[in-house]
Amino acid sequence: MLSRTLRTEATSKVKRAFFATTSSETLVKTALNDLHKDLGGDMVPFAGYELPVLYKGENGGVMKEHLWCRAEGKASVFDVSHMGQIRWHGKDRVKFLEKIVVGDIAGLAPNHGLLSLVTNSNGGIIDDTVITNAGDYIYMVVNGATKFGDMEHFKANMADFDGDVTMEYLEDDMQLLAIQGSGAANAVSKILPAGFDLTNMAFMTGVDTTLDGVEGCRITRCGYTGEDGFEIAMPFDSAVSIASKLLEDPTVLPTGLGARDSLRLEAGLCLYGNDLDETINPIAGALGWTLGGKDSRRRTEQGFNGAKHFLTPDGKLRKQVKKRVGIMGMKAPARAHAEVFDETGETKIGEITSGTFSPCLKKPIAMGYVETAHAKVGTKLNVSIRGKMQAAEVTKMPFVPSNYYRVPE
Repeated sequence: MLSRTLRTEATSKVKRAFFATTSSETLVKTALNDLHKDLGGDMVPFAGYELPVLYKGENGGVMKEHLWCRAEGKASVFDVSHMGQIRWHGKDRVKFLEKIVVGDIAGLAPNHGLLSLVTNSNGGIIDDTVITNAGDYIYMVVNGATKFGDMEHFKANMADFDGDVTMEYLEDDMQLLAIQGSGAANAVSKILPAGFDLTNMAFMTGVDTTLDGVEGCRITRCGYTGEDGFEIAMPFDSAVSIASKLLEDPTVLPTGLGARDSLRLEAGLCLYGNDLDETINPIAGALGWTLGGKDSRRRTEQGFNGAKHFLTPDGKLRKQVKKRVGIMGMKAPARAHAEVFDETGETKIGEITSGTFSPCLKKPIAMGYVETAHAKVGTKLNVSIRGKMQAAEVTKMPFVPSNYYRVPE
C-alpha cells in the first residue's frame, strides 16, 4: 500500500491539474451536482463544468477510488455529463461523417460502434470520439473540453458538403454517466428492463432503452478505464434517481475525475489536450488501427480530411518523426512536459504528455512522444524530473491488462 504521504501527494497533484482549467465563466452544474456534494464530492472546475475530482469519506480519495474500480465484483460510477452527445440525421449522414472522421462508419452494423478520430486538413487530430450506428441516426460522443470547437468544425464542413445531413446537439438535456468495473454489468442490470440481454451485448455496442423505467435513455458498452463497463445517457430530470438507484448497490462507488485519469493512463488511453492535439496525426499518436488494416477501405479509398499527410496514395502509413510510447522505470512520477533524453542523457528526443504513480503497479508510469528511432519497446531513455535525470525505458501499453468484455462463445 502507498503511504499516507504518497496518497496525499497524488491527490493534491491531481487537484492542481484540474484547478488549472478554471475560467472566469460561470461553471455549468450537472444534474448530479447536489448529489455529488451530499456524497462528499470535492468539486473543481473542469471543461466549463463543476465536477468532483474525488470524494471524501471512508472509501474516498483518488487511490481508493482507483483500486475499487479494478477490484473483482466492484463498479465505479463517474459523472461524465460534460461530454458532448450528438445525433446525426439525414440520408447522407454516413457519407458526411466519413469526410470528418477516419473510421469505417459505413461498415458499422446496427447498434455497433467504434472509436474514431476527427482530423483537420493537415491530418492533425481535432478530437477523439465514439460513434455508434443507432439505426435511424448516428450517435456520437465527443470530449467536453472540445465539443463546441468540434461542432464549429462540423458546421464548417457541412457548409461545403453537398448532401442531406443534420446535426442534433443534445446539450445538457441529456446527462451521461459511466459505470466501470467487473461488477458494472451486475449493477446496471438492476435498472434495465426485464429480459435485457447483457450477456450477448458486445463491447462497443449500444441501444436505446429504458433505465429504471425512464423512457428515452441509451446504454453503450464502452469506457475509459480498461475495464468492462457502460456509458448510460438519460434525461436531465431523471439523472439523480437513476444514479441513486445504482448507488444503492454496495458494490458501486461514486468516483471522481482524479481516479478516472489514473485509470485511463494505466489502460494506455489518451487524454485529448495532453496526449493528442491538432499537431499530432493518427500514426504519430499510435492510433493507426482506427483506420483499419493495410488493405482496409478507409486506408485505400481515404477521402477524409488530411489523409494525404499521413497516408500514401496506396494507403501505406507515412513515416513519422515521432511516436507516442509508454515509458516506465523512473523512480518518481514524470509529469506532462517533462523532457525525455536518449540513453546518454545528452540529446533531447521527446517529452512526457501524461504521467502518474500507478496505484495497481505501485510504480510510476507515463506516456509521451519520442523520436521514432527511439520508439522501440525496450529502448533505454532518461527523463528529466525536477532537474534530475532518471533512467527509464520504452514499454508496451496498456500498463495493466485490459478487461474489456467478450461475448461468451
